Amino acid sequence: MAIKPLPNEKELLLEIARGDGIAFAEMFRAYHGPLIKYIYTLIESVQVCEEIVQDVFLKVWENRATLPILDKFTAYLFIVTRNYTISAIRQMAKHKKHSQLYAEEVLNLNEGEEVFNLDQEYQHILTKAIAELPPSQQRVLQLRQQGLKSREIAGEMGISIESVKKYQQWATKSVSKFLKLHTAITISIILSIN
Repeated sequence: MAIKPLPNEKELLLEIARGDGIAFAEMFRAYHGPLIKYIYTLIESVQVCEEIVQDVFLKVWENRATLPILDKFTAYLFIVTRNYTISAIRQMAKHKKHSQLYAEEVLNLNEGEEVFNLDQEYQHILTKAIAELPPSQQRVLQLRQQGLKSREIAGEMGISIESVKKYQQWATKSVSKFLKLHTAITISIILSIN
């Protein structure tokens, strides 16, 4: 991935290191498009691409004090983007593998037995998991399901983009834990029916 550095990049990095949000926004706007294009070649999901770019720039902001000492910011940006993209690909593969294993377990029920409605049970468990979240995390997930981007969710809820990201991370972690626990219980019940 070749990203052309901005002509005023060094000045912007100094301003960002001092906590200048306007300089950070300028940097974000300049590199957002090229990063999305690069990530999309690896992950064909605009939503996942947007989330990765948000995570990349969150990391840049969190490490802003070190920005002025970087020789090549674009090389740093590429490495951070690559790492988040690889992590997302691994997570997607892991999720797909778990889903396949779960489906295989359920489909191995003997013929003639009462058929277990997997989709309905999964949806029921998912609904319970989301219902146990704090209201702000529930709202972020609802708005994300409606296709809103982090910036739009932040505007809708009157919170910062960083808060949106944190609420989504916490919600995803909580729901994943809940689903893993209850999916394992469901599989045990199904297998005991055999």
